[in-house]
Amino acid sequence: MTLRTLLAHAIDYAGLFPPAQLDMPGAVAEYESYLASSDAWALGRFVVPAARLDELAATAGEGMPNPLGTRRAERRLSVVLGADLPADVERTRIFSGRGRDHAWCGVDAVELRASSPEAIGEAGAFAKVRTGGTTADAFPASDHVVRFLGTCLREAVPFKATAGLHHPLRGVYPLTYEPGSACGRMYGFLNVFLATAFLAAGLGEADAGELLEESDPDTLTFGAADVTWRSHCLPLDRLAQSRRLLTSFGSCSFREPIDDLTLLGLLST
Repeated sequence: MTLRTLLAHAIDYAGLFPPAQLDMPGAVAEYESYLASSDAWALGRFVVPAARLDELAATAGEGMPNPLGTRRAERRLSVVLGADLPADVERTRIFSGRGRDHAWCGVDAVELRASSPEAIGEAGAFAKVRTGGTTADAFPASDHVVRFLGTCLREAVPFKATAGLHHPLRGVYPLTYEPGSACGRMYGFLNVFLATAFLAAGLGEADAGELLEESDPDTLTFGAADVTWRSHCLPLDRLAQSRRLLTSFGSCSFREPIDDLTLLGLLST
């Protein structure tokens, strides 16, 4: 129960992006298969660049022999705006207005690079933290991540985490899916979500940093009514409250996070 509360609709599927970098038909087919699976409780938005919205509409249009309209209301989009902001905003507006012509319920969120933290506050926008990438130097230090989490919590700014969060716990993993890929030390999505939840409940930043670095699954227990990490315990309602701020994490793989949770024996709780 606690794990599902922590991760309900948390995985924004970014199969179009590296390292998976699927083509549009492949990524849409994957997303559709996840929606139809028993793991759909963990699935969030489909992440797509604004420049590819026309391609998305054509791939998942109602004119296809087997349209995707059966679960239209569940297909939420997060649109990534690029350097040509006015053009991408217009593309997004047009796509949203053409709802009858495609199988998506509409644009649930847009993502773009802000000019400054002040601009985020002035716009009432959510924040986003990059927690990794396809090279080892793309992963920020844990104290930087903790500072970001703490700032968002203090200012009550909801945020999303993205990049390098394919696995539940901190560890050394291949950086891409290429044969012989270099490896790097990655954060786990459980590390980030639990550090946020425990910080919100009053955990000190030093301990939160240790939680971000945690790699031992035996230190975590997900019960029916609470979750414990070492000597710290957090009830179910506090986990639910933390999800109001940490909205989701982006991953180019949906199966990898779910399969890893299964291997750890966590999805049976």
